[in-house]
Amino acid sequence: MTTGEATRAGTDLWVFGYGSLMWEPGFVHEESASALLRGYHRDFCIRSIMYRGTLERPGLVLGLAPGGACRGVAFRVAAPRVEETLAYLHEREMVHYVYHPRMVRLQLDGRRIEAHTYVADTNDRSFCGRLSVDEAADVIARSAGIRGPNREYLENTIAHLDAIGVHDARLHDILDTVRRGG
Repeated sequence: MTTGEATRAGTDLWVFGYGSLMWEPGFVHEESASALLRGYHRDFCIRSIMYRGTLERPGLVLGLAPGGACRGVAFRVAAPRVEETLAYLHEREMVHYVYHPRMVRLQLDGRRIEAHTYVADTNDRSFCGRLSVDEAADVIARSAGIRGPNREYLENTIAHLDAIGVHDARLHDILDTVRRGG
């Protein structure tokens, strides 16, 4: 289902963040809460040539890849702000069209909700699949883009996940490897 099919004029919209949206949503929201998405997992599977890398030295950013589950943050956007929020998110997340905007079902506080999010396009040339911990750490350790060092993105993601009580062992392994120098 697409976002347009699931949103109706005059209704609030939930947005699911699993990476930088968790700590820097950039849009006004009424509430936020930890949420679980089944069917996708968080992974450094997108080459970044702008935000966290360059054309000469691509970095990595997170995407939702098929399979598994992912804990993140759901943000409720009030109905009057839905259109502007979706426009902002489109500009931010769809720079290179490596994501598909989707409505997904989340578990939130013992209930199910539908939320807007961005799923990795596994057919896009920027999709790099599941890299090993060492491969991801090597790229992250030496990349930076207009939003800063790739390592900072990894550290911010982990710090926010830890703050909401989510331990992502793979991300911690990547950071430990970055800190050891690869």
